[in-house]
Amino acid sequence: MDEERGIGRDGKIPWHLRADLQRFKALTMGHHLIVGRKTWESIGRPLPGRKMIIITRNTSYQPKDCPECIVVNSLQAALDVARGAGEQETFIGGGGEIFDQALPLADRIYLTTVHTRAGCDVFFPPFNATAWVGIERSEQGTDEMNEYGSTYQVLQR
Repeated sequence: MDEERGIGRDGKIPWHLRADLQRFKALTMGHHLIVGRKTWESIGRPLPGRKMIIITRNTSYQPKDCPECIVVNSLQAALDVARGAGEQETFIGGGGEIFDQALPLADRIYLTTVHTRAGCDVFFPPFNATAWVGIERSEQGTDEMNEYGSTYQVLQR
């Protein structure tokens, strides 16, 4: 999220930070990744090494070029699929509405704060920071592959 909790603008992530993408890949590799339909469509393809679960209200939705993707109609159904497969840590990849539904259920947040204000139209939901304990924190500066600096945190409830 940016400094105003923004996570998307015009259906896309408004920055491209190689270090953050690498971190996301390392964290989610080998796990179930739950995303909303709009987020799925903004990604446009299955992410290798992850089992993609797409949440949509459209009961006939089937994503193009992803017969292995699982389509469900609720967050609870997505979590049930992951648990049923023996998943130990399921990841939520957005968007804003899915984050809002998942946050009360979460016991850990892998949070990247991007040091910019990107004029977003989709936001990470507000949350009570006093209910969370920071267990990790690191900084990423700017360079040729990371236009903005960012702070990585792992928060535990």
